[in-house]
Amino acid sequence: MKISISNTLETEPKSLIIPIASKQETALQRVAEMVDISLDALKQDFSGDAGEVHTLYNNGTRIVMLGMGSKFTPVDLTRCMRLFSHKHTNKLDSQVTLSLLHDNLIEGIDEETYIEAAVNGLLLGQYNIGKYKNDATEEEHPMATVHAEVSVLTKLAEDKAIIAAKRGLAMAETQMSIFDLVNAPSNKKTPQHLAEWAVESGKNHGFSVHAMDKAEIEALGFEALLAVNQGSPTPPYFIVMEYKGKRLNKKVGLVGKGVTFDTGGLSIKPSANMHLMKSDMGGAAAVLGTMEMAARLQLPIHLIGIVPTTDNSVDAHAVKPSDVIGSYSGKTIEVIDTDAEGRLILADGLFYMVEKFEPEILIDLATLTGSAVRTFGYHAGALFSNNDQLAEQLSQCGQRTGERLWRLPMWDVYKEDIKSDVADVRNYSGRPIAGAIGAAKFLEVFTNDHPRWAHMDIAGVAFNDTEFSMQKSATGFGIRLLLDFLEQD
Repeated sequence: MKISISNTLETEPKSLIIPIASKQETALQRVAEMVDISLDALKQDFSGDAGEVHTLYNNGTRIVMLGMGSKFTPVDLTRCMRLFSHKHTNKLDSQVTLSLLHDNLIEGIDEETYIEAAVNGLLLGQYNIGKYKNDATEEEHPMATVHAEVSVLTKLAEDKAIIAAKRGLAMAETQMSIFDLVNAPSNKKTPQHLAEWAVESGKNHGFSVHAMDKAEIEALGFEALLAVNQGSPTPPYFIVMEYKGKRLNKKVGLVGKGVTFDTGGLSIKPSANMHLMKSDMGGAAAVLGTMEMAARLQLPIHLIGIVPTTDNSVDAHAVKPSDVIGSYSGKTIEVIDTDAEGRLILADGLFYMVEKFEPEILIDLATLTGSAVRTFGYHAGALFSNNDQLAEQLSQCGQRTGERLWRLPMWDVYKEDIKSDVADVRNYSGRPIAGAIGAAKFLEVFTNDHPRWAHMDIAGVAFNDTEFSMQKSATGFGIRLLLDFLEQD
């Protein structure tokens, strides 16, 4: 992929894409003059509504006016550009010019952000979910060809613009790789496969990876992870990743739930939507993608990522409701519901993170509860934290990146939900109320009283309706949000 920057439209490109918000008459006037029609005539055909596409031609140049709606935030730009790129490949060529000049941008947002958003959306549109199809009849996306080139038309200095554009490219590449991971069926995506993905990413981008196999997991005593894995013929892995920037402004630990398929165990799920449970490693995917991007961008931080990974299957050896299991922390856990397995493997990951790495900030992500989905639907993740400042920072990052979070309480009165008669703690209250909160209180037990901890329940937003598929598919939720957080002072 070749990327170039220009301050003026010196030549006539094959395809010129101009994102325009509604009521931006200056930008409309410029287009009208370019094709020699009246502004009033153009306004009759193009209103600038979000996602609207209007095509004009001028001396061999296809001019695509892309509506951004009334707000035109970078999030809107990425979303509309991505949708256009995926749905309207017939309006694209392998050489594309993006017009991001002052008169069709919203004031108050830096142009680097707009450039990154536009390039990212354009390139994400090439994603093809049909990785396992034999009959690949679809034509190759113009942006996926070896001759693909994106030229950005901007008033920004070339050195800054090229950095922003290449960042959008890098983000798209990582996001599409993560899409493939989450969308893959569990017979193609085993815990070993996640470990191999992490090792390969570490080699390519400069961070260390230690993928512990079952023997090492047993030796170290990750008993909760082993308990979830009891019913599976596929061994678990415990993936530890570490990236150290040239300057270390802060030390952050990320832990992601890596359940590659969740049957629910003996507390088995209904069959209707069980096929969607290939996505139950969405939290792990966010951690893997964030580790890769932090290294690619060479952020000045110390970042550790941990992914405990297994599937949750059923056989004669599977853990049973009422079983009491151990954990890496030494605490015992009464298993009330085997479908509350994600919190069990996170318990081992969280305690190991705090004990071995002592991060200043501890964050975990998981597709954890149906309760979070019932509360927020498919538009926001549930946020829990014992630190008000951290919770506010993450919420603001979610607003900026379009990966929204909403905080729920963690009052100690909810500890009643995880009290056990026979063990130190139980994994589920047994009642269909406050499920996301109860899960957060369970995880809190294994943070070893870490003062700056946050838990994100992303069950409703990691796997959602997208333009790429007829059914739900991966969103990559969490990567943009976490990167935005990591780059804050």
